[in-house]
Amino acid sequence: MLNTFTQTLSQLSQSLRLMVGVPEYRTYVDHMKMAHPDRSVMSYEEFFRERQEARYGGKGRMNRCC
Repeated sequence: MLNTFTQTLSQLSQSLRLMVGVPEYRTYVDHMKMAHPDRSVMSYEEFFRERQEARYGGKGRMNRCC
């Protein structure tokens, strides 16, 4: 029962982070290790910055509706 609760809590936490735009670093790391073992994995800070730029625009670009 504790395992089910922990798993449910983890899934809920991941869903809430995705809903507010916070990407899942652990999922990224697992994907990179499995699909691209020859590439280096970004640090959490690099990953977060890259995701923020992809979502909101970066490098002088305006990517907003208003």
